[in-house]
Amino acid sequence: MNAGSPPATAQGTRTQCTGGLVADDFISFSKVTKDFGSLRVVEDLELDIAQGEFVSLLGPSGSGKTTLLMMLAGFETVTGGEIRLDGQRINDLPTYKRDMGVVFQNYALFPHMTAAKNVAFPLEMRGTPRAEVADRVARALEMVKLGPFAGRLPIQLSGGQQQRVALARALVFEPRVVLMDEPLGALDKQLREQMQLDIRELHHRLGLTIIFVTHDQDEALTMSDRIAVFNQGQIQQCAPPRHVYDSPANRFVAEFIGETNLLAGKVRAIDGRAITFALPDGSICRARGVPGLAPGAEALLSLRPERIGIGAADAAIDGPNIARGEIADIIYQGDHLRVVIDSSVGRLVAQLGRKDAEWTPGAKVAVSFDEADGWVIAP
Repeated sequence: MNAGSPPATAQGTRTQCTGGLVADDFISFSKVTKDFGSLRVVEDLELDIAQGEFVSLLGPSGSGKTTLLMMLAGFETVTGGEIRLDGQRINDLPTYKRDMGVVFQNYALFPHMTAAKNVAFPLEMRGTPRAEVADRVARALEMVKLGPFAGRLPIQLSGGQQQRVALARALVFEPRVVLMDEPLGALDKQLREQMQLDIRELHHRLGLTIIFVTHDQDEALTMSDRIAVFNQGQIQQCAPPRHVYDSPANRFVAEFIGETNLLAGKVRAIDGRAITFALPDGSICRARGVPGLAPGAEALLSLRPERIGIGAADAAIDGPNIARGEIADIIYQGDHLRVVIDSSVGRLVAQLGRKDAEWTPGAKVAVSFDEADGWVIAP
């Protein structure tokens, strides 16, 4: 069974993130380190980004993602290593010469200026002729669908509209790179999801190079060409969203991106990318896995809830990836059911569609999954 290409993974304590998609190193971080006194927040980081790419820096608070963005923008100095933009070293280049638009979480709009004046500000600071300013501001506001609101003050705009003004201000001077630091964090769920689609559409239409900092996994999965997953100042994995979700490089990525069931066991045999895996109860299953595992090695089987199938306990189900159990709980979550199962291989969480609502707690079930849906990682 074709297991697909291996993910980009962290190697030891030094990480490199190219993801296999970078045709030219438009933005390049080489062994970049950042210290705040005795605290190291970014360590020997390697990352290459192609022109026109949308890369999300995803991780928990304090993982180093915002610090990396601030070093790229020029708001923080680099302790060690080198940052290059289109081949030019920019470690010591002033912020205003880096030609980057920045969008912050708190919008940072001038409250006494209209939407049009806020958008015009970076052009006026660059000495753009007045007639050209008016034309470019009008185009930028139309781009984010705010043309009729040009004369309104920020207080007269909704949160989503203010965020659009901030985005227009970042785009109006046609920067080479747009940096976004948790720009949707203050919006409600429905508006945040709409803004995700709007930014994604702008990226595709304008060919923007966007680096987007977020701690929201769904946001990163929705918008990105690649996701760089951060933890403790290092990139754990950098790959397209589907690879990060389906083929996590390690336990941290598997647990941080979405939800997963982790079952401890041992690698019994390896045949290409197919792994025969032994669970503590003696049962055997087959799955895919990260490169570098060896027969006899302790490992973890990562199994996403939506990849688990449930059938009647007495059903004739063949294959190695089968366990028997009992439903402990069922939680209704709108578009799906969250089903907790006490099985022979441990407690499992499955995700079922609403059509499966006939299941009830206490029901005896058979649990199964396809070989392509299990993923074995080092512990």
